[in-house]
Amino acid sequence: MHLDDMLAFNKQFVEGKEYEKYATDSIPNKKMVIFTCMESRLVELLQRALNIQNGDVKMVKNAGAIVRKPFDSIMKSILVAIFELQAEEVTVIGHHDCGMSRVNIEKLTSKMIDKGIPEETIETLQHAGIDFDYEFHGFETVEESVKQSVNLIRNHPLLPPYVKVHGLVIDPGTGKVDVVTRAK
Repeated sequence: MHLDDMLAFNKQFVEGKEYEKYATDSIPNKKMVIFTCMESRLVELLQRALNIQNGDVKMVKNAGAIVRKPFDSIMKSILVAIFELQAEEVTVIGHHDCGMSRVNIEKLTSKMIDKGIPEETIETLQHAGIDFDYEFHGFETVEESVKQSVNLIRNHPLLPPYVKVHGLVIDPGTGKVDVVTRAK
């Protein structure tokens, strides 16, 4: 089991005091929040490609780096980082070849059923007003998705005017970053 391997490693990590080289406080050195995708190819690549060290930024992730609702958990995390943790910039970073650009709701629902979710549960949720198309749909282009998320953040009624919001796209194969939109 992978968890057992991770816990065994952690025991050695703590006993060897390897954590000491990562010591920092909770205020991000670069006063920035990065909102990005949960993509496993970016776990180390994103930080290396942008010279981000431990303690430099607050990192918020979800599937596709998509924020759709002004008071969802992503936006709440961003606002807490700004008001409680002194962040002054927000950077949304999408990536090429994102799985959210290929989500097929019918196939996703079938996979849920195949993995043990009763069809009745899905039907009950849909009849209760949960719109699977809205909740799970992805995007056509990563650039448009990044712009949509950036615009929602920039126009949030609780975002202070001094906070800069940027949008980038990273190539998970090379680490090359392109600017989609940059705050002035």
